[in-house]
Amino acid sequence: MTESGAPAAETRDDAPGQPAISGRDAPAAPAAARRTSLLVTLVLGGLTAVPPLSMDMYLPALPQVTAALHSPAATVQLTLTTCLAGMALGQMIVGPMSDKWGRRRPLLIGMVVYVLATALCALATNAEVLIAFRLLQGLAGAAGIVIARAVVRDLYDGVAMARFFATLMLISGVAPVVAPLIGGQILRVTDWRGVFVVLTVVGVLLTLLVWRRLDETLPPERRAPGGLGPALRTMRDLLADRAFSGYLLVGAFAFAALFAYISASPFVVQEIYGASPQTFSLLFGLNSVGLVAVGQINGKLLVGRVGLDKVLGVGLVAIALAGAALLLMSSGVFGKAGLVPVAAGLFVLMSAMGLVMPSTNTLALLRTPHAAGSASALLGTSTFLLGAVASPLVGIAGERTAVPMAVVQLSCAVLALVSFLGMCRPWQRKGERTAGERTGL
Repeated sequence: MTESGAPAAETRDDAPGQPAISGRDAPAAPAAARRTSLLVTLVLGGLTAVPPLSMDMYLPALPQVTAALHSPAATVQLTLTTCLAGMALGQMIVGPMSDKWGRRRPLLIGMVVYVLATALCALATNAEVLIAFRLLQGLAGAAGIVIARAVVRDLYDGVAMARFFATLMLISGVAPVVAPLIGGQILRVTDWRGVFVVLTVVGVLLTLLVWRRLDETLPPERRAPGGLGPALRTMRDLLADRAFSGYLLVGAFAFAALFAYISASPFVVQEIYGASPQTFSLLFGLNSVGLVAVGQINGKLLVGRVGLDKVLGVGLVAIALAGAALLLMSSGVFGKAGLVPVAAGLFVLMSAMGLVMPSTNTLALLRTPHAAGSASALLGTSTFLLGAVASPLVGIAGERTAVPMAVVQLSCAVLALVSFLGMCRPWQRKGERTAGERTGL
């Protein structure tokens, strides 16, 4: 690392000045040159937008799917759960594959299957078939998530990596802002199947962009040996690192709190408070704007000036306070709360994620430069598995109370704080930090 926070090109094996060759296993351009590529940033942002597009554009249609397929809400919510579970399992497969074969081939295969699975979702005739196709959609969509993070680790280090993750949040954060709005408008002219048609078109365009424009970032000499045994040993060694496992759990519990909101909010806002799909979409978009805005404040103003562990701690406390306030309001401690105070609590919870998500990814991946794909897979799998667990829990008491959502959110926030303090212990790891990390991380 340089003092400015730019990637330390002299620590890399790339031949200086050698351009990246699209679709080939040749060393890419030096890190300093690649960090200015707007196109790479846009492609990676698009890949990280696949999960919010797949989830959030579909959210306003959940009540309609329940009626159209003649299924209870709990069954329809499983279409979210299975998609998340698929994304979790898929990352465990694709991550080690990308360490062995490079980033491009597994990514392209995953995107093609994602397009096919999404098209099949539009043709589902009952809830069980839709659940199966959503599982396949999640399995394939995992390629974009895990490989995007691995590519960032290939290209960046230290402060530069933290700032790039914040930039990715700006790009991928547009997806949850516009996706519910688009979903709500689609429902004005067609039914829920039209949502999957639009997602299919988006998947085709993104696949073409990856095929034509995204270069290989992991040259052959840096790839891991193949086979299931080496992959499992690598993951075992990563999990043996207490701090890495701590950040993994922090990110997973924080995401579970976020997904409790994603899964329950369509019913809480529309069924309990009587809002229209369009109003729900606007509120969801506003919360996403808060997440993106705080993420940019983090990346542009805090990174390099305030330690990432401090930023992470503040974000976790804010999530816990918001969860506690939502539980008090939803349980009637303050009387019957209206939509406005509940929406305010959800806004604080969502915005605080802008401090937590980039920080956990950066702090975890800083410890794993030798196995970015496997580390990214573990990070992603843990978050999506806990998110999948959180989804059915928020509806356990029916559609007429928001208490389960608030209980899940507060519990996850507390567990994230316990993991941070008990396992990460940043005050005990100052001696471990490299010169590059001391520039602000």
